[in-house]
Amino acid sequence: MKKTLIIANWKMNPSNTTQAKVLFDEVAKVLKDVKKAKVVICPPFPYLSIINNQLSLIKLGAQDCFWEESGSFTGEISLSMLKDLGCKYVIIGHSERRQFLNETDRMVNKKIKAALIKNIRPIFCFGESKKDKDQGKTQNVLKKQLENGLRKIIKSDVKKIIFAYEPLWAIGSGKPCSPEEANVIRLFIKKIITQKYSRPIANEIKILYGGSVNSSNVKSFIQQGSFQGVLVGGVSLKPKEFIKLVKNI
Repeated sequence: MKKTLIIANWKMNPSNTTQAKVLFDEVAKVLKDVKKAKVVICPPFPYLSIINNQLSLIKLGAQDCFWEESGSFTGEISLSMLKDLGCKYVIIGHSERRQFLNETDRMVNKKIKAALIKNIRPIFCFGESKKDKDQGKTQNVLKKQLENGLRKIIKSDVKKIIFAYEPLWAIGSGKPCSPEEANVIRLFIKKIITQKYSRPIANEIKILYGGSVNSSNVKSFIQQGSFQGVLVGGVSLKPKEFIKLVKNI
């Protein structure tokens, strides 16, 4: 049975290590019995080393990385460092980094390639703004982000990438994309991958939905939207709601 992938992005939360440990432990003790999902927790960098990640179900992921191995890059963290801390996954190209830190498609591409070299699975995020959507530019924006992000990535590697569609207008708004609308985008993503690589590869990749996902709507994105998983933000900081979300898939 293929497991649904649930990725929890804690963003810049919580405010101290004690709260981080309590949050993780509360989720981990319940999710050890869940069979249908694979859960990845992505905490802030300072908490990676203090989370006791002993359960086979729960994997550890990072919220970002840098593409160089070492050097004069103050404030950055390398893939080797993340690997040493037990990270199996890394979020790359999240809209908040694009928006607030001016992260470009070129930077995203370099990070994805660096993660693949280190055998850490990239969670490649992309999505359109409300302005793009209102102007009918959604597909053009997504096509550009996908093609630039996948530049010079070979067939055997693209299958290792997890694709996460996150419409910017839905993130944190409480107003998610409808499952039907999201499914249209999912099919469009597969079309781009088919054109760039092949249909078999497009059929093999994992595509997740992110943006105001909660315990009430998660099943609709998996069943009606045909996504292989979800990327969860704010809800992942509420243990009871997050546990309910995982159990509701």
